[in-house]
Amino acid sequence: MDVSSSWCWQTGLSAFEVWASSCLPASVLLERQAARVAALLRWALRQSPLYREIAADRASDSLQLSDFPVMTKRRLMDRFDDWVTDPALRLAALREFVADRDRIGDDYLGRYQVWESSGSTGEPGLFVQDSQALSVYDALEALRRPVLQPLRRCLDPWGAIERLAFVGATTGHFASTASIRRLCRISPWMSRTVCTLSFLMPVRELVAALNRHRPTVLATYPSAALVLAAEAKAGRLRVPLQEVWTGGEALTPAMRGFIASSFGCAVSQSYGASEFLAMGSECNLGRLHLNSDWLVLEPVDEHHRPVPPGVLGHTTLLTNLANRVQPLIRYDLGDRVRLLSVPCACGSALPLIEVEGRVDDLLKLDNDLGAPVSLLPLALTTVLEDDAGVFDFQLQRRDARSLWLCVAAEGPSGAATLARALAALRPFLIAQGLGGVTLGGSFGDRGLPGRSGKRARVLADAPRRSRGHAAAPRGLTQPA
Repeated sequence: MDVSSSWCWQTGLSAFEVWASSCLPASVLLERQAARVAALLRWALRQSPLYREIAADRASDSLQLSDFPVMTKRRLMDRFDDWVTDPALRLAALREFVADRDRIGDDYLGRYQVWESSGSTGEPGLFVQDSQALSVYDALEALRRPVLQPLRRCLDPWGAIERLAFVGATTGHFASTASIRRLCRISPWMSRTVCTLSFLMPVRELVAALNRHRPTVLATYPSAALVLAAEAKAGRLRVPLQEVWTGGEALTPAMRGFIASSFGCAVSQSYGASEFLAMGSECNLGRLHLNSDWLVLEPVDEHHRPVPPGVLGHTTLLTNLANRVQPLIRYDLGDRVRLLSVPCACGSALPLIEVEGRVDDLLKLDNDLGAPVSLLPLALTTVLEDDAGVFDFQLQRRDARSLWLCVAAEGPSGAATLARALAALRPFLIAQGLGGVTLGGSFGDRGLPGRSGKRARVLADAPRRSRGHAAAPRGLTQPA
């Protein structure tokens, strides 16, 4: 049975479970979580050579989640072929599959979806999703997303008149893009009402495409929504939006207010990743709830020790209770979250969570006419990851007409990495009308910490300081 066929019946079952669980008390939700944890551990110890090795001779029934070691992306990717529970999955073949951008959203081996992570921690990963995991994600997205327009939803419960536009990273096998393409392939109706647009497009072209599509729902990153809201406020973007869905970055109250007032509609955010697409969503009061019946999140300190409720963790460990083909058990997600023990006034027993989002900055540069041009941080990082294969870097705005790129790699390979990265950035900046911006860089340099203490990969208004080996700045319109 392929992913699409298996998805149809499993989504119905998952939808019923998600709907039925949404009104359960906290004690019952914890029981369901515990039962799924026990089932996952038994499965992993039977089917995954890596986890059999970790458990040694200990019986699965005697093991608790806390008995398992913290797993990093690098460790799991290094042992990928032993990690997965289907021996037909091999890392070399999967890498070949995701290298083909024409196959984004296609089924792999007729039964899996494959998503790649952005590599924001310096180590890209591949995550295989089976039909059960996909059905759970889809059910959580559909049934636990807040109803922003209750009357409209009553008149159109199935969203028959909705037109959705997704603005994001469309050039890789990323979770959001691949999911939308998969659903459009399964549903001919969705293929006619959904459009996906790359945030690498110049803003004027993106605005023109949105004006042609006239979406009622916009799904994108907060930084992209902020830029598009400014275009709407200026009268250049004219779309009949009813809802804006955001995720992937921090959405501050000020950002939410500006986006909502500019578009004249409600804004919501969700929390997810390639490792688990639908970890949390907002209630109608704007509070973020964790889907704790299908995953476990453990906020921990720098030594991977649990932190009390209400305390922001140094990092977070994820256990995915839906995916059996690639068990994620106490996986270091890298996010900083705070779990709250107070109940929410909305009445849901799902725990409240606060997430410290990405710390990358929106960059504004001046073109040759002195007009400001906004550059989305995720667009810049996508160019460097996809086109240059560089993941450990920091791009700094020195002033309105210059950028400086720091790459961590050292020695001759660092110099080659820097040259490759600068070469990838040039055509992108030219396409944004920023051909006169000066671009330079250094290698053997990890850059500067951001405002929160975490190292941002895109940093506005950085001081002119470099600790690595510098490459001469060069204008993009002329040779060095």
